[in-house]
Amino acid sequence: MALWNTVKDFMDHLVQNEDDANDLEEEELRLAAAALLVRAMVIDGEIDKREREAIKRVLEQRFGMDAAQTKQLVAQAEEREHEAVDLYSFTSVITSKLDNEGRQKIVEMLWEIVMADGEVHEFESNLIWRVAELLGVSSRDRIRLRKKVEQNQMKSVGSDG
Repeated sequence: MALWNTVKDFMDHLVQNEDDANDLEEEELRLAAAALLVRAMVIDGEIDKREREAIKRVLEQRFGMDAAQTKQLVAQAEEREHEAVDLYSFTSVITSKLDNEGRQKIVEMLWEIVMADGEVHEFESNLIWRVAELLGVSSRDRIRLRKKVEQNQMKSVGSDG
C-alpha cells in the first residue's frame, strides 16, 4: 500500500507540475499578445483613448479575462513592450504556442487596435505586416483580416447611429 501511495503522490505531482506549466505558458502567450497590441497602440506616437479601450475589449474577449486581470496584463505588457528591442521576442512565443488560425487571430486583434481611432497610420500598417511575416501569416490572410475588421467596424458604426 505504501508503494501505491508513493506512486500516486508522484503522479499527482507530475499532473500538478504540468498544470502549472500550462498556466505559465498561457500567461506567457497572453503577455506576448498584449505587448504586440500595446506596440500597435503606441507606434504612431499617439495613444488614443479608443485604442486603449480596444485593447481592453480585445483581451477580455480573446482570453476570457475580467477587467482587473486585463488592467494588470496591460500594465505588464506596457512595461515589457517598453523594454523590448524587437518583435521577435513576442512573435516567437506566439508562433510556438498557436496554430495558424490562432496566429491569424493575433493579426486580426492588431487590426482592431490600429483601426480603433478611425485611421491606419503607415507605421501601424508596417508593424502589422512585420508581425504577420514573423508569425507566418500570409499577405493574403493579412489583407483579408484587415477587410474583415473594416467591415465589422462599419457594421458597428452603422448600428450605433
